[in-house]
Amino acid sequence: MNANPITKYTWIGYTAARSNLAYVGEVISRAAFMAVILYIFMRLWTVVYAEAGASRLGGFTIQQMIWYLVLTESIMLSSPRVSMEIDEDVRTGRLSVQLLRPLSYALTRLAQTLGERIVRFAVNLFAGTAVVLILVGPIRPSLSGLIMFTFLLPVAFVVDFLGYFAIGLCAFWLESTAGLMIIYSRFTMLAGGMLMPLEVFPPRLQSIARRLPFSSMVYGPARLFVAGGTDVFRQTLIMQIAGLFLFGGIVLGLQRLAFKRIQNHGG
Repeated sequence: MNANPITKYTWIGYTAARSNLAYVGEVISRAAFMAVILYIFMRLWTVVYAEAGASRLGGFTIQQMIWYLVLTESIMLSSPRVSMEIDEDVRTGRLSVQLLRPLSYALTRLAQTLGERIVRFAVNLFAGTAVVLILVGPIRPSLSGLIMFTFLLPVAFVVDFLGYFAIGLCAFWLESTAGLMIIYSRFTMLAGGMLMPLEVFPPRLQSIARRLPFSSMVYGPARLFVAGGTDVFRQTLIMQIAGLFLFGGIVLGLQRLAFKRIQNHGG
């Protein structure tokens, strides 16, 4: 009897997660890099708060700000290079072989990516938590904020995956997708609120950033973890749904054109 497709995709994700834990050196290096980044941010924001003569910026205390950065850095640094892998599949011809399998190429990639990313995020969060407890001490996140964070984080990973997947498919028409990947990652970093919460942005930029799906991938989950807020949850969920439709539609359109191109060339 054939296994349920959901079981197959779950196993693919589980296998990717286990393989990601096999390289102890990489895990340690990611943790060390996370520690260095957080220390630099802590020193930077300590100066900013001192120069501003304020105990809060954008509604965040210095402790909340550093914890917010723990979450945003954990999210960003956990992102696998999906577009580069798809780019390579296209150029080496492996994609044609994988399309012959009785599994969706996109869903297989999604399962692999989620498996890898959950492990990377957990490692980054563990390392960041250890460092920030020493630097600024603990905070007390609300239970409702943690629940909302747990609900939205996987959706944020899926939206981000669709963005990178669409870029990878552009390898059918572009010599290299590296440029698009850099542009997309920088938009996610800046408009997504990785370096600072959107509340610290100038009003006009803040309004624009809140209307882009990037904020729902980084800022929204991190903000909910640190400070909660039903309004933030509602706005983030709306933008995630919009991102799923936007990036999902782009992926479907590009995939249809790309796979038709493979069939037309007999490969």
